[in-house]
Amino acid sequence: MSGIFLLTASFFASSVEMVEALTIILATGITRGWRSAFIGAAAGAAVLGVIILVLGATITTFVPLDALRVVIGGFLLIFGLQWLRKAILRYAGLKALHDEDRIYQAEVQELAKVSPSGAGLIDWVGFTVAFKGVLLEGLEVAFIVITFGSSASDDSVAGFSGIGLATVGAVLALIIVAIAGLVLHRPLAKVPENTMKCGVGLILTAFGTFWAGEGIGIDWVLEDVTILVLLGLYAVLSWAAVTALRRRTLVGATA
Repeated sequence: MSGIFLLTASFFASSVEMVEALTIILATGITRGWRSAFIGAAAGAAVLGVIILVLGATITTFVPLDALRVVIGGFLLIFGLQWLRKAILRYAGLKALHDEDRIYQAEVQELAKVSPSGAGLIDWVGFTVAFKGVLLEGLEVAFIVITFGSSASDDSVAGFSGIGLATVGAVLALIIVAIAGLVLHRPLAKVPENTMKCGVGLILTAFGTFWAGEGIGIDWVLEDVTILVLLGLYAVLSWAAVTALRRRTLVGATA
């Protein structure tokens, strides 16, 4: 996989999780104090960094590349198809759209109910919520960075390749989402997150198919361009599924 493909895929896949983590941090900061929220978020990010370094180095050192691509391709297919399934159900009207603003308000209300956790420098409720939010949302980012980076080719962009380049994509997503959060001081409700999640589901599914195929010995004639073909194929199939489900829902409603 070329460096540009890797950087772009890592950036967009990570952006979705960053938006959700931002919602938790903002809700925590407003209700429990910014010091505790920022310290908790930083601690969660530090743990994620260690996970990426340790697992990334272990995987790339001890696991054969073909076996790695089969396993990673399988995991990406599982993740991607789960995201696609949710997106299809949302667009078909069978599942509520993801509303970051509503989630933010619910977080604020829940945190406001909890009494202060002491007179120290850190509010431990705020610290724990921010830490857990960043860690849990970030675990998917860590998975994306490790899987994308360890299965990619050695093509580099600005001197970065593999896990390092995938990390750059994730860090760029973090910086952009963080700046937007600081400027707007509210969850990014205007970001078309449902569309982004659908796109990320397509990306994960396409990459999963591509890498799993490489791992079992398939020689893709179009090489990296095959990923774009797979993206188009899965997009058409998803659109067809949404159309069929909407039609079935309308028929059921009028019956």
